[in-house]
Amino acid sequence: MDKKIKLKYAYIEGYSSIVINILLFSLKYWAGIVSGSIAVIADAWHSLSDSLTSIVVIVSSYETAKPADKDHPFGHGRAELIGSIIIGVLLAVVGFNFLVDSFKRLINNESRVFSPVVLIIIFFSAVVKELTAQYAFWCYRKTGTHALKADGWHHRSDAVTSLIILAGIFLNSYFWWIDSILGIFVSAVLIITAWNIIKDGSMPLLGENPDNDLIASISDVIKDTYPEEIYMHHFHLHRYGYHTEITFHICLPGHKSIKEGHGIATAIEERLREVLSIETTIHVEPVKNQSF
Repeated sequence: MDKKIKLKYAYIEGYSSIVINILLFSLKYWAGIVSGSIAVIADAWHSLSDSLTSIVVIVSSYETAKPADKDHPFGHGRAELIGSIIIGVLLAVVGFNFLVDSFKRLINNESRVFSPVVLIIIFFSAVVKELTAQYAFWCYRKTGTHALKADGWHHRSDAVTSLIILAGIFLNSYFWWIDSILGIFVSAVLIITAWNIIKDGSMPLLGENPDNDLIASISDVIKDTYPEEIYMHHFHLHRYGYHTEITFHICLPGHKSIKEGHGIATAIEERLREVLSIETTIHVEPVKNQSF
């Protein structure tokens, strides 16, 4: 997919998410203040944090779309991974703060009373956030942009916590401590979601091995390019957003000249660029077993 189209998807998802989450934050924060519920207020801030992360999506997508330059020869694609990590850190901070507040209320034996309006607002929020998550995931499947996936999970976690809070409200008259327990639960969901987002954003930055499907695709391209059997090993994958670099070794018969080996490697590199849109660096070495 063209970079401009990917950027358009990210902008539409990001800006729509900002508007929706600010509206939901206002409604849920008002409901939390009226009811005095720490769980509802935490959920409201969860929605507002979605707006902050959507801003990160927009900024990181803009940076990712920038072309390579002298200081960044592989482009700016990893900006989206950094954006995902920022999303995770913001979410973790919110989760920790409300975890502390929830424990304080539990220790102080504080309970809350909820009106029907609060129930309606929480249910409405859950439905809207799940629809927003589905749209973010759809954009991710279209573009492969990790920040959009992270934003989708953020929306999904908000929808799930809203549903759990809704269930807890119905039990509030039976258990005085339900609001504090729900607050602790929401905080735990926030922290776990933050960990997963940070982990997913960090792995490509640290380096990763290509999966079996990618290796199989590379093998198929090589077979179409060079008819003789080639042993491949020592794969290293480097992702830079829309730009992917991979290095690996190939073993050729020892009687091949340097010129022949270079020609085979170049032909494979060009074919991988054409078919899989991957920039490849191939190290050629003589095969130890001369049986092929």
